[in-house]
Amino acid sequence: MKSVLFLIPLVHAGEVVWDGFFNSSFTADQLDKWSWSNPVGPYQWYIHGSEATANYLEVSADFKNPADESDEKGIRISIDDTSSWNGQTMMRSELIPQTDADLGSGTLFYHFSLQSRRKTRPLRPLSIKLPSSRYFILSYSYTFPSHFTELKYGGDEETLRWLADGKTQWSTDLVAGTWYNFAYEIDFSAKTVGLWTSTGAEALKKVVEPVSAATQTDSKDWHVGELRLDNGQKGGKEDWFWSGVYIEKGEITTAIAGPAA
Repeated sequence: MKSVLFLIPLVHAGEVVWDGFFNSSFTADQLDKWSWSNPVGPYQWYIHGSEATANYLEVSADFKNPADESDEKGIRISIDDTSSWNGQTMMRSELIPQTDADLGSGTLFYHFSLQSRRKTRPLRPLSIKLPSSRYFILSYSYTFPSHFTELKYGGDEETLRWLADGKTQWSTDLVAGTWYNFAYEIDFSAKTVGLWTSTGAEALKKVVEPVSAATQTDSKDWHVGELRLDNGQKGGKEDWFWSGVYIEKGEITTAIAGPAA
């Protein structure tokens, strides 16, 4: 199914090489049509638990950043105690771009917006009870479980952290109801990663100049979703909300309205 990006004229700074935008008719069950033998739709959907897709994914206009004009819907991605994939002790619900595009050459900007909500926010008591538990929120890895860049939440504090090669480069308090906007600036030639970020409708600003990272990919390594390390304990259900997920090259689009605005 084609996304809204390709149905309307584009005015933006860079060139979009892939997008995960949802138009008004898209429903989460359409992601079930994807398989290795039928690679359709914007995302690969195979890293999840044993329940039906509706338990882990839902799309709605209520789930997007209101400032995002390129999506007509955002997506809820959830993890719970059924989210073990292939018998792993970690809980995982992750989408991966379905594309033949080259996502690993030159300099690319990986965009997304992220929100937690008070009623379904991540469970800090679990993190206190299990200091080693933590959440990998949208990671980029070539050799799992190593991530050359990622967002993390958990441990013993309510802090959202951005890391490059396992080292914290930026952090902020996670406030329920706030939209956090990000763009990873990945230079695959120079092997560096920088960070652009903002909140709400504010334009992206560079907050971390490019730092060294082991950038490598076969264009199938960007995981959009959550990975929770429970160490076998029960952590309950948690929801995260996503919108404005796309990848571009050239000059960065800093407006949260996105490339289709």
